[in-house]
Amino acid sequence: MHIRGDHAELVVGGRLDVRSAADARTALHAAVDSGRGDLVLDLTELDSWDATGLGVIMGAHRRAGRVNRRLVLRGVPPQMQRLLVATRLHRILAIEGGIEAESIPRV
Repeated sequence: MHIRGDHAELVVGGRLDVRSAADARTALHAAVDSGRGDLVLDLTELDSWDATGLGVIMGAHRRAGRVNRRLVLRGVPPQMQRLLVATRLHRILAIEGGIEAESIPRV
């Protein structure tokens, strides 16, 4: 997993899973705490995430809300879109362009 960017936009790549969760959490919290306005997470380079990785994203979402910021997901890969729809988190998280449950291809 790698994260690069600043307090306004981060690019998350590789795998966001139990092995990388602590480092990801630290980087996301630092970005949330040091900026203002929307924090965009660009996920176009993300290969996969597991429940722990999703928990990191949700934790960053809650932390951003507590400091009057908004976490915005950009470039959510299709398989991750399906997970967000299945868990109904697409209704809670801000997703650039939105996700329509009907538009997600079934595999």
